Amino acid sequence: MYPSSSPTPRLFKANPIRGSSRKPFTRISCSSDSSPAKATTSSKNRRPAEENIREEAARRDHANPSNGHGLSAWYVPFGAQEDGEERYSLDEIVYRSQSGGLLDVRHDLSALKKFPGSYWRSLFDSRVGHTTWPYGSGVWSKKEWVLPEIDGEDIVSLFEGNSNLFWAERFGKDYLGMNDLWVKHCGISHTGSFKDLGMTVLVSQVNRLRRRLKRPIVGVGCASTGDTSAALSAYCAAARIPAIVFLPADRISVAQLVQPIANGATVLSLDTDFDGCMRLIREVTAEFPIYLANSLNSLRLEGQKTAAIEILQQFDWEVPDWVVVPGGNLGNIYAFYKGFEMCRDLGLVDRVPRLVCAQAANANPLYLYYKAGWTGFQPITASPTFASAIQIGDPVSIDRAVFAIRSTDGIVEEATEEELMDAMAQADRTGMFACPHTGVALAALIKLRDSGVIGPHDRTVVVSTAHGLKFTQAKVDYHSKEIVDMTCRYANPPVNVKADFGSVMDTLKKKLAGML
Repeated sequence: MYPSSSPTPRLFKANPIRGSSRKPFTRISCSSDSSPAKATTSSKNRRPAEENIREEAARRDHANPSNGHGLSAWYVPFGAQEDGEERYSLDEIVYRSQSGGLLDVRHDLSALKKFPGSYWRSLFDSRVGHTTWPYGSGVWSKKEWVLPEIDGEDIVSLFEGNSNLFWAERFGKDYLGMNDLWVKHCGISHTGSFKDLGMTVLVSQVNRLRRRLKRPIVGVGCASTGDTSAALSAYCAAARIPAIVFLPADRISVAQLVQPIANGATVLSLDTDFDGCMRLIREVTAEFPIYLANSLNSLRLEGQKTAAIEILQQFDWEVPDWVVVPGGNLGNIYAFYKGFEMCRDLGLVDRVPRLVCAQAANANPLYLYYKAGWTGFQPITASPTFASAIQIGDPVSIDRAVFAIRSTDGIVEEATEEELMDAMAQADRTGMFACPHTGVALAALIKLRDSGVIGPHDRTVVVSTAHGLKFTQAKVDYHSKEIVDMTCRYANPPVNVKADFGSVMDTLKKKLAGML
């Protein structure tokens, strides 16, 4: 029997993409245990008033004969062969392999391949926009590909994901000469960044370890440049789990700092950079029963990879030509690769896009490694950058990122501080409200368009990782032209005018002279 969220997936017809000649796929329901009519009838049976949606889901799962579908996943050393002997249950608290390398979550693909790609496309599409627990989440709507064995009662979700993929029509036309440019706004999420996608998975697994398996975990901790701490504190608060956050003092925005404070986390402001915070949290979690939540933990990437699957869904399962991702600790670029590759391997699509990792020039170890022909990687000391969340000189996921770039014939590009701030300001002038990290990605795209690497008709997706409201001070400094050694050529400061009709009219006539 096919795994399902309800007796039969409810299908919907995707909206055609404006200006596209591509024809949408025809949806085919592959469920064998019910009919569409029966599913429609079932959906009209509202749950009893005293029952919440989590309890309703547990009751339906218990009654569903297809629930025992035998899907599973486990940890293996990153890059391990299929027949490798070293593997760990996801219920083990382990962050590194025996050799000290990274771990990866590996799924039982043979079990997943028992179902055709058309089945998975229909199942995932059927869950979009619904409130059925936990499938209303963009992450948990792909539960079978994320944590297939976790019980719905242990999941901690704020219905994250399902983020906007919008056509950046004016930016593409005015600045790039492109007609098929899109922005995946992962910052439209509960805490304002893509980190929610991974944190719901990690905190859900911790909840399972504490609640169901009675493991003595006293809390969950992370080092952070802002967004990770916000996501961790929110999900831990929802689950009644203590959160501990190590932040580099005076190096993150006030908006990012206040989020974990407001959510009740224990926040330690340390006189070091992110890499120093990371070293300390690893030492602490090795000696104290605090679960490590940084992207060193491969559970996070299982949630983050669902953004790639969402992009394919939103294009009606057509593959874009390029995806540009800002890179700091470098887990996210691998997560996108993993999501795309999983869809290809399981027959949902026939190829993967080329990936671009965009780094700030002040924190560019992957770029330097790429330019050196992948020889002699050296960590660096990252310099201050407006893209503070990616101010990382010794990225944990360097090997993952290299694998993702090389596997997709990808590219690494960098952006100076002026380039990223100008790109952010240009984006804002077209109706966006971008964060500096999105500015890094857009600046990289501008360079690749100028060099002709990305063509004017290539379908390209830029991943926006956080909401611009978290970085208002950077925008204020730019538009006030108060950034040292920066022209700020797209600055748009307010105009001081006397409060009388004549002065206002004179100013408006001067400002709008070319439009009258």
